[in-house]
Amino acid sequence: MNKNSKVYIAGHTGLLGSALVRRLNQDGYDLFTLGRLALNLLDPCAVVEFLKTVCPDYVFFVAAKVGGIAENIKYPVQFLEENLVIQQNVMRAACITGVKKLLFFGANCCYPRECPQPIREEYLMTGSLEPTSRAYAMAKLAGIEMCQAFNAQYGTNFIAAIPASMYGKNDHFEDWRAHVLPDMIKKFHHAAVNGLPEVVLWSDGSPRREFIFADDAADASVFLMDNFNPSKSEIAQGEILVNVGTGIDYSIAELADIVRSVVGYTGKIVWDTSKPNGVPRKLLDSSKCRNLGWKHKTGLKEGIMIAYEWYLWHFQNKKKISGFDG
Repeated sequence: MNKNSKVYIAGHTGLLGSALVRRLNQDGYDLFTLGRLALNLLDPCAVVEFLKTVCPDYVFFVAAKVGGIAENIKYPVQFLEENLVIQQNVMRAACITGVKKLLFFGANCCYPRECPQPIREEYLMTGSLEPTSRAYAMAKLAGIEMCQAFNAQYGTNFIAAIPASMYGKNDHFEDWRAHVLPDMIKKFHHAAVNGLPEVVLWSDGSPRREFIFADDAADASVFLMDNFNPSKSEIAQGEILVNVGTGIDYSIAELADIVRSVVGYTGKIVWDTSKPNGVPRKLLDSSKCRNLGWKHKTGLKEGIMIAYEWYLWHFQNKKKISGFDG
């Protein structure tokens, strides 16, 4: 990419999308974004017409229907169907309009539940998925396969990345949508300001997870767009996928202690073991990305402090986020 390149971010209001906007605006790129009210990514004709009008050179594809474990369990059809349709529409339009390069983001739940650790790119589709997120994972797997299929059949340059669990500014804190880290921030804050004696958290605290600050993931996205250029033979073999992580994981119990420290809560943590643990461990092998020359910059506690400051800013400005009732 160069500063004269036209860049479209599909999903610019989300966690990673908004981080990409900050990153690319800072570098002076010519960005094109449209919110869901102006452009419905579920409408194939609207997506094609938009890309024909804009003619972007590069597309960062981070749009997706996302949610926490409870929502994934409750609405598997929507997670499967909507993501499949969005992916098909954006990739088809990118192919039709001659986009130079597209970066699609999968999710770490795409890897098998029982997977050797750390998880290498070639472990994709080698085992059964975690049941609680299977529909969403299947849709994301189809997106990665779609990148490979378009490359094989139409000669496109579509690449894919799988990030560790992301967090940061503009995260989702709604009860029905929050992932583990923002959910902890909200719960500990609510307990601290209301003097509650305990906070109840899902699972037994033993699962291990890897986290990456969204702005680091955005930095990696730009780096990969510029530096990850698989050869024709690699594309033919489907080697278009890169893991993006920190190489460090934490147990959920360790994460809770860090969040509690940042928020300043001194009460008790109670683990609700009737709730599912999910995958026992998810640690990505990001050596491929590191060998290209990229490394994360933000430590977990530093990133949580930034995320908590953003949360407090929204609380003080009375934004409509579930749980901001003090």
